[in-house]
Amino acid sequence: MGEVVSQSQLIEAVARERADGRTIVLANGCFDLLHVGHIRYLQAAAAEGDRLVVAVNDDASASALKGPGRPVIPASDRAELVAGLRGVDFVVVFSGPTVEPLIQLVRPDVHCKGTDYTIDTVPERASVRAYGGRTAIVGDAKEHSTRALVARLTRG
Repeated sequence: MGEVVSQSQLIEAVARERADGRTIVLANGCFDLLHVGHIRYLQAAAAEGDRLVVAVNDDASASALKGPGRPVIPASDRAELVAGLRGVDFVVVFSGPTVEPLIQLVRPDVHCKGTDYTIDTVPERASVRAYGGRTAIVGDAKEHSTRALVARLTRG
């Protein structure tokens, strides 16, 4: 089971893991109403290295990205749910429109994004490349979404 940590705790944990020779993978997202697409994304991300860090959007950034009424679940609960998934080692909540500031702090060996992106459309790709990291597109085809799940639930 993973651990929900602060950014400072994460930096310390990553330093310990690197000192032990482990590679660090970072995946990020809102993870509002977990569904099978999230699970497949995170399992595929975990396979890219030794330790998986998952960065969860805080409530303000999730709302800005997803629109009114979102997120359905508060960030602290979303982080705890994600931490309970197999393969997840650390979870941190972040703010802002992109995860780039956290990437600059953690400098993961691999930054994973889902299949709704291509390598060329990942906003943080230049930052990752600049320090020698790698960007990977992982998970199954984007056939699942929280938006569709919410729509289905509200239709009754």
